[in-house]
Amino acid sequence: MNIVDIVFQANKDHGNQVAIRDEIGSLTYKEFKQEILGLSETLKAKGLREGMGVGVMDRNSRYFIISVFAVLYCKAVAMPVSNQLKTQELDTILSKSGLNWLLDAGNGPTSSAKTIDDYEIQVSQWTIKEYKNFTGTRFADHVADPAIIRYTSGTTGLAKGVIIGHKSINDRIDGANTALKLGRTDKIVWVLPMSYHFVVSIILYLKYGATIALTKDFLAESIFNCITETKGSFLYASPMHIKLLSNYSAADALPTLRTVISTSTAISKEQCDMFYEKYRIPVSQAYGIIEIGLPIINFDKAAEEPDAVGHVLEGYDVGILSEDNELLDVGQIGNLGIKGPGMFDAYLSPPKLRSEVLNRGYFMTGDLASVDAGGLVRVEGRKKSMINVSGNKVFPVEVEQVLCSHADIELARVSGYKHRFMGEIVSAEVVLREGVAQDSEAIISYCRQRLTTYKLPQKITFVDQLEMTDSGKLKR
Repeated sequence: MNIVDIVFQANKDHGNQVAIRDEIGSLTYKEFKQEILGLSETLKAKGLREGMGVGVMDRNSRYFIISVFAVLYCKAVAMPVSNQLKTQELDTILSKSGLNWLLDAGNGPTSSAKTIDDYEIQVSQWTIKEYKNFTGTRFADHVADPAIIRYTSGTTGLAKGVIIGHKSINDRIDGANTALKLGRTDKIVWVLPMSYHFVVSIILYLKYGATIALTKDFLAESIFNCITETKGSFLYASPMHIKLLSNYSAADALPTLRTVISTSTAISKEQCDMFYEKYRIPVSQAYGIIEIGLPIINFDKAAEEPDAVGHVLEGYDVGILSEDNELLDVGQIGNLGIKGPGMFDAYLSPPKLRSEVLNRGYFMTGDLASVDAGGLVRVEGRKKSMINVSGNKVFPVEVEQVLCSHADIELARVSGYKHRFMGEIVSAEVVLREGVAQDSEAIISYCRQRLTTYKLPQKITFVDQLEMTDSGKLKR
């Protein structure tokens, strides 16, 4: 089973449909296949062999997609790589992963790897860099059919290489589409970084014959124009993009948009309500994780309870476990475990199979969550980032949501600050909108109306920016 062949087969009778639309123009499914087959032959001629590990680094583009698919078609393992990495980060990932090649579009950091050759896809110039000589030992040989490797976002600085096989990819995208229900009439407006959102997004859209419309950048004007010009029906974005569109004064309606999904990090009810008031479209949260896929989406309660991540999809199961690995009752907060179709196959280094990682069959996400009587899942926070204020648990995400709902605040990061008597107090770093004056008391007063006393930020620091992972999550 090769996921590229599955995509080809699914679209064999629809070659004239548009697969990708971007600044260059439209690329049909027939042309998309031809580009992949042509590049596959080029890469083979330059030395690409079955079983090699190949990184692909580019900005969001049709060429990024074509190149990843070509690597997979050659029965090599592909690792989408962000062009926003720094040189040291790139070299660390390449060295740690043991990839053989890096296909470099030249718009990101410069790797220290030796250049083998250059090749060109129409207007895009790529460079092949050899990082590790291929001796015939198959990359990630502890997995039967490795396809994609992706490093976790590393919000705590400790990223892991996650391997997903061809069958797992197919199973997880089929599982996700039982709820998404995407098909040939859909126009997907794409704004998130492909390097971190490729499997249950780019590959899913292409298997089901949708059109992917790439935005020029992530600014509100570009997103709005892309939706209106392409008659976009589906937007998969981060809370930042949702907020930008909510505040975009030139926009007033998006009549073709039927589904808006917020992902990457938690979004507040206030932000969802602002978007709904402006466009009359509910924002649905989705819980995505590279080891599992997209097992939870909030479609049923998006209007009433948009801050919940939703109900578990068909075929998946959620367990809330205690510290003693006992299943907790409805409403109790505990460790979130998930199991279902398309789970990851293994970790790369040290090599560890999925079966060695699971707990009672569940993958333990590291998040704390609760499930109500109706099966609605709420993520309460990350276990490692929880703040203990005199024995009271404070989840940074909850406080961050309140802060980010303030009209003057662009972004906020909350953490614990050691206190002599209380153990910890809540501290917040805040990025203000341009031109806004610093006023700690006004922000604390705003929070006081919305949060229990022990959750209030006691210390506010104004900063120009906050470090983010390339997948759009706050680094903690």
